Amino acid sequence: QVQLVESGGGLVQAGGSLRLSCEASGRTFSTYVMGWFRQAPGKEREFVASIAWSGRSTRYTDSVKGRFTISRDNARSTVYLQMNSLKPEDTAVYFCAAGPFQSSKQELFGYWGQGIQVTVSS
Repeated sequence: QVQLVESGGGLVQAGGSLRLSCEASGRTFSTYVMGWFRQAPGKEREFVASIAWSGRSTRYTDSVKGRFTISRDNARSTVYLQMNSLKPEDTAVYFCAAGPFQSSKQELFGYWGQGIQVTVSS
């Protein structure tokens, strides 16, 4: 069982930066692939980024490549999402998730955080 708690969201102006954190409980954090997803108002939840258990392999959706960076600290059971050059279209509720496979498919992630709001003003 893994419990995930996101933090670090908020309101930022376009062009600014935020760093999201997701702290996991449980002893097996280092064995899970971790992902970030987001859901904008009126839209379906979508994949943002994922990182393998070792941290050596990452994936990003095209719209955030070069702007967002996912990383993890297994000693702290925490995954991060550094978001730079934020745009109004990045406004969404961001969710942290854990699963066994490196994938962009949310159905493969069995554990989810409660979500945290990120709002980018123009």
